[in-house]
Parts: sequence; structure tokens; C-alpha cells
Amino acid sequence: MIAEVIVNSSAAELNRVFDYKVPDGYTIGQNIDIGYRVLVSFANYKNLEIGYIIGFKETSEFKCKAISRVCDRAFDLDKYELAKWMARRYFCNLSDTLRLLVPPGTKTDIDKVKIKYERWVRLTKEYLSNINQENETKKFTIRSEKQKRVIEFLLDNKEIPAGILYDVTDSNSQVIKALEDKNICESFEMEVLRNPFLNKVVKRTEKLELTKKQSEVLNGIDFTNYNSYLIHGVTGSGKTEIYLQLIEKVINSGKNAIVLVPEISLTPQITNRFLSRFGRIIAILHSKLSNGERFDEWRRIQNKEARIVIGARSALFAPISNVGVIIIDEEHDSSYKSENTPKYDARDVATKMAKLYNIPLVLGSATPDVRTYYEATNNTQNMKLFELKERIPGAVMPDVKVVDLRKELANGNKTVFSEELYKEIKKNLENKEQIILFLNRRGYSTFIMCRDCGYVIKCDNCDVAMTYHITKNKLMCHYCGAEKKPVQICPSCGGENIRYFGTGTQKIEAQINKVFPEASVIRMDVDTTTTKNAHEIILNKFRDEKIDILLGTQMITKGHDFENVTLVGVLAADSSINIGDYRAQERTFQLLTQVAGRSGRGEKKGRAIIQTYMPDEFSIITAQKQDYKRFYEQEIKVREKLKYPPFCDIMVAVVVGKKEAEIIDDANKIYNIFKSHFDVFAPMPAPISKINDNYRWRVLIKAKVTDNDIDIINYCLESFEKSKHKDTKLNFDINPNNMM
Repeated sequence: MIAEVIVNSSAAELNRVFDYKVPDGYTIGQNIDIGYRVLVSFANYKNLEIGYIIGFKETSEFKCKAISRVCDRAFDLDKYELAKWMARRYFCNLSDTLRLLVPPGTKTDIDKVKIKYERWVRLTKEYLSNINQENETKKFTIRSEKQKRVIEFLLDNKEIPAGILYDVTDSNSQVIKALEDKNICESFEMEVLRNPFLNKVVKRTEKLELTKKQSEVLNGIDFTNYNSYLIHGVTGSGKTEIYLQLIEKVINSGKNAIVLVPEISLTPQITNRFLSRFGRIIAILHSKLSNGERFDEWRRIQNKEARIVIGARSALFAPISNVGVIIIDEEHDSSYKSENTPKYDARDVATKMAKLYNIPLVLGSATPDVRTYYEATNNTQNMKLFELKERIPGAVMPDVKVVDLRKELANGNKTVFSEELYKEIKKNLENKEQIILFLNRRGYSTFIMCRDCGYVIKCDNCDVAMTYHITKNKLMCHYCGAEKKPVQICPSCGGENIRYFGTGTQKIEAQINKVFPEASVIRMDVDTTTTKNAHEIILNKFRDEKIDILLGTQMITKGHDFENVTLVGVLAADSSINIGDYRAQERTFQLLTQVAGRSGRGEKKGRAIIQTYMPDEFSIITAQKQDYKRFYEQEIKVREKLKYPPFCDIMVAVVVGKKEAEIIDDANKIYNIFKSHFDVFAPMPAPISKINDNYRWRVLIKAKVTDNDIDIINYCLESFEKSKHKDTKLNFDINPNNMM
């Protein structure tokens, strides 16, 4: 019997299947099948490569090697069908999509993550037999008090981890060794699962009484067929409680659930809500867990010990069976789109899965993606719309005020705090109420310029300005990670008039400490959340220690629920407007609406202040009014006129390489190959024309991509691969997050 294997190797040809003999002693359907991981000898390499079995046949036209080792089942047939669909849909190798389906930490090395074992201790059967007999002379004589305590404890507890035994009996390994020598007790290895909830204490909660509108949503979802549902609910309208009660219905029916959340910073809060309601039948999957923790959570899911999977976009591929619902919270969030190969959109993949399983897909957001809302209001993709226009009883929407920073400057105020925001921060500090301040720039200064000649300090590898980070006292590139020492002399003219411009979160933190010395402040950005559990630690400190001010970047704008936060300040609302992307207005509206919605989540009335140099921008005006409908109606007219999504798809082909002449030549090849099929714009340098010492040219392609178009696009890409320069790379993406 021959197994058809996809080899997980960069040396393997595109989507090529390789034939290997099935070893003796293996029977299809019993100890080997489609979806099994294997180790195979590939090409002339001495090291074995990981492969995935995708089929079987009786014979092969080739002289075949035998599979070296059959490992375990990595995925089932349903997931394999999904992987095939993704490879075709996102124009990548099948091995790229199959890698998404295997346990974390084992994609490149089959034995990288190992099962964890712990030493346990118990009394021997012989000793238990002796003490149960009436003949007292057969008992062992024990003089050591520590040994006696160990025996007495084990008589009551049968078996226990050695570490706990040492603690409760004040013993150690030498005491246990002495008892083992007497054949009184024995040690053994017990498999244990690494538990990401180990030190988490969460009180049990019961389901809340739903409002009339919440009940309409809950009762309006059909669990017997595929349909997609958009819950458009204002911030604080109780969407999470609907999710919890939806899942309770699914669990009670004997099925399981997948819940996606966008930001790692949201995971602790939503995890606590689910833990308090469902207990340990939940599993979490996200990148901040250790490889061992993710591996063990994966195994818990595979072993049916977990029935609810919560995590970032990769949680879609968890080995959970009998799924009854898929929920995507904050569905508008850009993190649901992968920027690495395969460049999939979790919302599209979830839709495909829901159709395969014939189950409902539930999307929720206060600021839905324009494409999603268009589908819901036009009843495409079998999508039904639910609207929750008010917060749950006891909470009201915050008052939002826009401050024109041009007038502040004219009045001589050059600080980052407008007069209005300064007064409101003071008021909150006096009232012992908390504050969230949002600025979407990390670092201390955003660029460094010579005032004599205008030279801007840029990264040597990338066509971008470097950012100054005061804590490291270094200039850093946020694209390739390069670092430099701060400059005192201009590299261009030799002048000493070096000025640090712009404001990042580090500088704001320093200014808060200066302007509000009585306030406690905690910062949450990429620089402060690199360590394990950093997000949860920061958020818990803010809540539990009643820290006055939480300062942060985009990760603080959505999902968080703090009852004592009554003021939100947006320090610079303009940074997301001028990014050269057709979604700039949408993203600005979403950011401002979401962060304003963090205010007034409890009984106290909330306020939000948006500082901007562009108060007349439509996204800012509608965000002030928290008016999604008005924003959408204006934005959809612009999209239709310019033929932007949802009225078409935008494909971006970025040609990358060290030699600019070859890059330009290959960009023109892409243009010529695609222009006979689609609306294509002439090649031009990418907005960031150089990253990590690689030149970048971009070709934009517009089309409403149908199933037939996917075949054409794959044909065009194959044609380009055959004609391009050897060292050129192509990054091809459909509806990318980043147009840069």
C-alpha cells in the first residue's frame, strides 16, 4: 500500500504529493489514516522531514521509500478539506495550510514539545497488604517521625505529587528514598497537563436576566442550519452575555463551541467570564502561552476534555469535534487577517467551516466591518442583522466632546493636554475615578530631524524614520527591529541642532508624571507587554490597585470593562486618518468609537474627549455622536463610487528583492500577466519602498473575485513563478490589512 504524503519542507515543489510505502504492521483506519503525521526521508537529506498523509493508493509509478515513522493523527478529514480550500483560496502551498492544523510547537520538529511528567508517590501493595493483616509482627517498625508522617498521609491520600508530599509532611527526597529502600512506598511518573489557569481564582457566576432585545437575538439564532448572524450592539449592550447563553444552549445539546477574540489583551477578561460560567471545560489558545501550554491545551481539546475553545484566529484550527456554533467577537478587528502565509481571513475561513458543519456563525461588534454590515443589510451570505442600540440597564452611553487642537495652539497651549482634558483629568483624580488615555504611537519621539538641513534619521535597512525609545536610550526601527545609538551630530551636514519630534506613549507617561504628580499611571503598549501574562498583570493592576490612569495604544481600545472608568481621552485622533489606505476613515471611526465606549460602563456617567487637528473629518464627527449608521451610509457611497470593497476585491502583489532593477522588471511582468484578465494599476514603488534591505514595488489589482477568478489568479501566479528572476520574492494578498 502506498501513502500519498505532503512534505513539510521548503525544498518540496509547489503542492507536490510524494509517494511512500506504508510500513508493515499498519492498517488503514486503525493505526494509520489520512491526517496522520509521519517522518520520511526526503531527497538526499540525512535528517527526516515531517509529512502529512493525504491519501492512499495500491501502487505507484515511482520507486518508493518506506515511511520512517508513523507519529500521530494531526487532523481529520473535515480539516483536510478545509486546508485544500484555503490553499486554493489564498494562493499558497497545501503544506502551508496543513501546518495550521497540527499541534503547536510541532510544525518543524516532531519531538520539540514533549509530554510533561511529574513524580508521584504511593504506598506499595506489599506494605498495604501487611498492615491490613491481623498479624502485628508483620508490620514494619518505623522510628523516624518524618517517615511516619509520610506513611500516615499516604494512608489517607493513596497517591500524591512528590512536591506536595514534601510540603505537607515536612519531608524530602531522602525520606522518600529511605521508605523506598524498605519497600514501603514507591515513586512513579504521572503525565500532567500544563495549566494556563493554574493560579487563577474565579468565582462561579450564574447567567444574567436578558433584556427584551437580548432575548430576541438569542431566540432568533437557528442552531439546525448554516446561517450567519451579525449582532451590531453599541459598546456595553451585553453582547458577551448573549454569547455565553448561546454556548450554554449548544453545550446542553451535546455540541461544542469555538469563540474567537481579536487581541491577546482581551483574552484574560473574556476567559474569566467563560471560566466563571463554564469552569474547566474551556481551553484557550493564543501566542502568549508557552509552547508546552498550547500543546497541552490542544491535547485536552483532542481528548474531548474541553468543549469550548477560546482564542485568537488560530483557534479555528483546534482539533475540536462536533462543533455547534462559531462566534467571532469584535469581528471588525484587523487581527483576524493573517499577514503571514497563508494570508487567510479568519472570518472567511469561519464562514467556510460553518457551511461545512451546517451550523450558525455569529459575528459581533459595536463598529462592524463595512463589508460585513453591507452583507447583513443586503441579506447576502445568508446573513441576518440584529441591532442592540442601547446599553444594558443601569449604564448609558458616554458624552463625547471633540477639542480642536488648532485653537489650543492659537491660545498658546503647546502641551499634549488640551485645557478641557486637563480639567476633566483633575476632576476624575479628585473624585477617585479612573481614566484611560489613548495614543496610537509607542516610543518617546516618533522621528529625529536635523533643524539645520532637514535630514531625518532613518533605518539603514528600511525607508522609514526611526523612533526614539527612552527606556532603552536607543533609536529603533518598528519594521525590521534594527537599533542605533541616539545621534548628537547630523550625519548629513555635521550640524548639532538635532531635534526630537513627535510624541509616543513613553513621552506621554513622562508628561503625566510631571503635570499630574499626584496620579498613579500604568502604560500598556508593545514595549510593556512582551513578557508572559503581561497584558493580564497590567489590566489587573489597573482594576485591583485602583491605578488612576491607564495609558496605551490600540490594545486598550476595545473589549475592556472597568466600572470605575468615567473618562477617556484620545490624545491625537488624526494618526489613523492619513495612512494612505481606503479604510482610513473606517478605522478612525472604529478606534474612536471603541475607545470612547470604555467610559461609563458602570452606574456612573462616562465622558470622552477626542483631541484632533481635523475636527471636520466625517469619521470624527460621527464617532463623537456614536452614530455608526450615519458613518456607514456615507462610507458605502464612497466605496461604491470608487469600486472599493465590498463592491470589489483588492489584490496587492508586492515584488521584493535586493536588486531594484530586477524588482522593477518583475513588477512589470506581474502587470502584463494580470492586465489581460483584471483591472490592474501600473507598477510603482510601495509606500514603504524598502524594508530590511529589500526593495519593494507594488502592483494593485481590482476584481470581484469569484470561484472562476481564483483559478485564473492561480494560473497567473504560476506563470509569474516560471518567468521571474531567481532571487525575487512575491508577496500576494487579497484584501490585505496593510496597503503599505
